[in-house]
Amino acid sequence: MRIDEKLAAKQTFSFEIFPPKGDLPIDEAIGVARELDKSDPDWISVTFSAGGSGNSANTVSVSGAIEEQTNTTALAHLTCLGSSKEDVDVYLDALSELGVQNVLALRGDRAPGKETIDFEYATDLIAYIKQTRPEFCVGAACYPEGHFECDDFETSLRHLRLKQDVGADFLVTQLFFDNELFYRFRDGCARHRIKIPITCGIMPFTSVRQIQRMAFTCGATIPSKVIRKIVAVGDDDAAQLRTGIEYACEQIVDLAANGVDGIHIYTMNRPVIGHATHEALVDCGYLAG
Repeated sequence: MRIDEKLAAKQTFSFEIFPPKGDLPIDEAIGVARELDKSDPDWISVTFSAGGSGNSANTVSVSGAIEEQTNTTALAHLTCLGSSKEDVDVYLDALSELGVQNVLALRGDRAPGKETIDFEYATDLIAYIKQTRPEFCVGAACYPEGHFECDDFETSLRHLRLKQDVGADFLVTQLFFDNELFYRFRDGCARHRIKIPITCGIMPFTSVRQIQRMAFTCGATIPSKVIRKIVAVGDDDAAQLRTGIEYACEQIVDLAANGVDGIHIYTMNRPVIGHATHEALVDCGYLAG
C-alpha cells in the first residue's frame, strides 16, 4: 500500500532500520523487521547507506523481505549523490520486482567519490521519479531546525517547499529532541503553504557518546533537561539506554497530543525501542491496543 494513502487515512506510526554492511547477514536485519512487525507499524523504512558507503543491494533485499514476510509496508531509502539516472532506474526496477512501491528520496551525505552525476539535490531526484515512475509514492526529508547546510531558517523552508512542488508525497523529519522546535517548524511550513503530511522522526538516545555524535553530525539541539537526565544516570550503559527510551516516549506522547501527522521511530535495529514506543502510544490512546 502507498504510504501517502495511509497518511491520508490516519495518524501513522512507523520504524526505521538499517541493512547490514560488509559480511553481516541480511537475515539479521530481516529478523529485526519481523520483531518490529509485532508492534503493527504502518511501515518500516530501510536506509540506503551509512557514512557514504552504499549498500543498495541489501536495501532492496531487506525491503522486499518486509513486503513478503511481514504484515507491513516497506519504505526503501534512495540517495542520489554519485548516482546516474541509469543507476536510479535499475534500483527502482529492482524494488518494483519485489513489490516495493514507496521510496524516501534523499540527496545523501557528501563524501569523497560521491560527486554529482545527474542529481545535485534531492529535488532533482524527486522530480525524476515522479516524471518517470509515477507509480511510486515518494517521501522526502525535512529538518525542524533548518537544514544544517543552510544558515537561514526561512530559506530552508523555501527549499523544502520545492520538494512539495516537484511532487513529494510526504515528509519525514530529521531527528530532534525538543518538540517546541518541531512546532515552530510546523508553523513555518504552514506559512510557506507546505501541505503534505509531516511525520516526526524520533531517535531515543542510547549513550552519552551517541547523543554527542547526533548533535555534531545532525545539528540537533540537545535541551538542558536531556543533559540533566543523562548526567544523572552516570556511566551505567543500561540506565543510559533506559533513560533515552523514557525521554523519547515523553516526546512522542506530547507529539501525539498535539496532532502530528505521524511518528517515525529511528530504532537503530533495537526492537526494544520499537516495542517501548509502541506501548507508550497505546497507553496515551494514539494507537489502538
